[in-house]
Amino acid sequence: MTATWKIELIPVPVTDVDRAKAFYEQIGFNADHDYKVHDGLRFVQLTPPGSACSIVLGEGITEKTPGTQEIQIVVADAHAARKQLADVGVEASDVDAQPWGNFVHFQDPDGNKWSLQALESRPNG
Repeated sequence: MTATWKIELIPVPVTDVDRAKAFYEQIGFNADHDYKVHDGLRFVQLTPPGSACSIVLGEGITEKTPGTQEIQIVVADAHAARKQLADVGVEASDVDAQPWGNFVHFQDPDGNKWSLQALESRPNG
């Protein structure tokens, strides 16, 4: 029997927690938690719409350098996702059509890179 493994949380390094939180909320992420555990440790968890995996940002969360994280999300429609970003003022690439899917790329205020991939079908659902 193969165990089920699901990615739960990905750290995103940022320089300004409140600015980053506002950015992610602006593009549709839900703010699940925002706790200051103690001085030097603030935990902010945000989840993209429909996702089982969240991101975490804050103080004392990761030693990664802001702007170095790269994350890919699967979306139903790359054109609709690009429009959603543009509608809230986020600069995003044009839709890049590839044999393995359509892609849209954007960055958060710290330069962390995001790729949105639209697939016609996924072998694992």
